[in-house]
Amino acid sequence: MEETLDRRLSVAPMMDWTDRHERYFLRLFSRHILLYTEMIAVDAILRGPREQLLKYHRREHPVALQLGGSDPEALARCARIGAEFGYDEINLNVGCPSDRVQAGRFGACLMAEPELVARCVEAMRKAVEIPVTVKTRIGIDDRDSYEDLVNFVRTVSDGGCRVFAIHARKAWLRGLSPKQNREIPPLRYDVVYRLKQDFPDLTVVLNGGITTSEQVRRHLEYVDGAMIGREAYQNPYFLASMDQMFYGDSRAVAGRGEILGRFCDYVEDQLRHGMPLVGMTRHIQGLFHGMPGARAWRRHLSENAHRPGSGVEVIRRAACFVLGPS
Repeated sequence: MEETLDRRLSVAPMMDWTDRHERYFLRLFSRHILLYTEMIAVDAILRGPREQLLKYHRREHPVALQLGGSDPEALARCARIGAEFGYDEINLNVGCPSDRVQAGRFGACLMAEPELVARCVEAMRKAVEIPVTVKTRIGIDDRDSYEDLVNFVRTVSDGGCRVFAIHARKAWLRGLSPKQNREIPPLRYDVVYRLKQDFPDLTVVLNGGITTSEQVRRHLEYVDGAMIGREAYQNPYFLASMDQMFYGDSRAVAGRGEILGRFCDYVEDQLRHGMPLVGMTRHIQGLFHGMPGARAWRRHLSENAHRPGSGVEVIRRAACFVLGPS
């Protein structure tokens, strides 16, 4: 299938973070950046509240669905469901090192089973017409040589995967928490650069530790895309000028107040459909990162958004601590 998505910039799938409210919020900063769902286990889709798990706003496009699983047949069924929901890509998680994920035999532990991952990719590709991609690490435990990584990528690409998003850290499956696995193993950008050099026909997207537009620019000299993680959540305004910098967009960069106003419109609509305010405000606390009054903004949201009957006025009052009276 022909690759049509622009992968120069994306925001990583992040458990408990990149839900549909967060993705809508991020879309207000950029029309072009590719967004990912948080990882959703195949059993949850096949046996759980499918509509609740997979629904999203049409304005989120381009948006990819990340799946967690290791059974080719179940993954193929879920990929087909995701395509029917209108997602632009199906991504397989081969990078999460949590004990809970390992117990389900998916995530980073699958790096030890490249043939199985290849079968999973092949089954999903047969089920859908949209791209099927893999997000992984540069290694796990003592299987962290460059040769191990090359074997994994070659095997999985033989199964039909043409796009690899690679977190430039190895993962320890025992002894480190998921949080520690995002911080303690050293970043090895050189490994990902070398991989792209050795597999020029594959699309290689680099993930890990990206916090500035200059870093993005530098990585794009060596790989096909840069995937931004925690910085997009903790300091989302970092994304506000990306369309102008990397996509040639001629629109003026939106100000924080403008973005917040548009998000408030979304919040009002969601409140009318019964969504609690706190489920949305938790994602916007970083909007004024580094600005005077940001702490008071966060505190007001934290102290008031959970109250029964709270509405969009909580957000507007909190914004006064930073933007002044409206």
